[in-house]
Amino acid sequence: MKESAFIVGPQTIQMLQLGHPWVIADRYTRKWPKARAGEVIRLADENGRPLATALLDPGDRVVARVLDFAPMELNQEWVHAKVQQALDLRQRHLDLDDSNAYRLINGEGDSLPGLTVDRYGDYLMVQLFSRAWRPHLPLVVSALQKTLEPIGIYEKFRPQQTRKLAEKANNLSRLLYGKTVSGRLRVLENGINLLVDLEEGLNTGLFSDQRDNRRDLMRRAAGAKVLNLFAYTGAFSVAAAAAGAARVTSVDASAAYLEWARDNFEANRLNPKRHDFLVGDCRKVLKDLRRQGKTFDIVIMDPPSFSTVGKSRFTTAGGTSDLIADALPLLERGGLLITSSNHQKVDLADYLKELRRGALAAGSALKVIANFGQSGDFPYPVTFPEGRYLKYLISIKD
Repeated sequence: MKESAFIVGPQTIQMLQLGHPWVIADRYTRKWPKARAGEVIRLADENGRPLATALLDPGDRVVARVLDFAPMELNQEWVHAKVQQALDLRQRHLDLDDSNAYRLINGEGDSLPGLTVDRYGDYLMVQLFSRAWRPHLPLVVSALQKTLEPIGIYEKFRPQQTRKLAEKANNLSRLLYGKTVSGRLRVLENGINLLVDLEEGLNTGLFSDQRDNRRDLMRRAAGAKVLNLFAYTGAFSVAAAAAGAARVTSVDASAAYLEWARDNFEANRLNPKRHDFLVGDCRKVLKDLRRQGKTFDIVIMDPPSFSTVGKSRFTTAGGTSDLIADALPLLERGGLLITSSNHQKVDLADYLKELRRGALAAGSALKVIANFGQSGDFPYPVTFPEGRYLKYLISIKD
């Protein structure tokens, strides 16, 4: 640990006293001593009073992440204890009997800020959201080996400018330990088989933060005509079909993702030919479906926070209301509109305004009957509101 204290200003002191784990770069941090990413530092006020022990990431907006509000050593014993605590939380408090794909470590929510670990069957995926963890990866890998005995451990660095890498997203993973995966790996979620890719792309093909929400969908989908917009690799679509949906229509701009979705159907012995897979911009597809007179009992929209398809751009703020206005005419009266957003900077109140604008534009009435967030394996401290990012609303069309 760096012996010299790293002085923080009044605003940061206030945030630390409220238990927030981030130090945002400001005029005080610009005066800090030169140090490398990954250095464990002591935060203090201008009088030298100790405030916290943190992991340094100079040059990043979040210039330090709090490991503990007391003195500590970042060593094998400390990391192993955090990994074990994270596993104990999930084994004691979550229903994972029919799932072997879930988040094992959720950064700040498991006192390992800037680091996540996802379990995919007998494999683990470590993701670094801060360069500060790279020097300490051997400690993390050793703790994961001892705690879970995986066949293999992969690592994926998550750059901030992911949009620029979206089209060049091959080979962003590297094997840290064990055996490589040959092709896609089959995992289990809510008793359903889903295929993930641990080696290619920015993501693996499965977002486990929606696992509990997909389980809820399965309780509602029997006999329904379901429209899944921004279907990605079809996890929601497969959940609906496996639960007995009459027909599922999956829409995505990527033909490759929809082919992956078909493979997920087949992995569950669900005939993809009995369902529809439409490639295209969601808003254009909605207009086409309306011209065809199609209607649905459930419409799901879980778009990315930002996307570009040709000349079409989608953003959560503004774009959501337009999508809802286009989708509601296709939804049967009494049908369910399921809307979701993982945009961290759009809070629930603002998100509800998007639903309101969309409903008014469509001349429809919506009643929210459920408001969910991310699955329990994505815990967050009450002192860290950024950790509560997922909004998942179920509304009825009057």
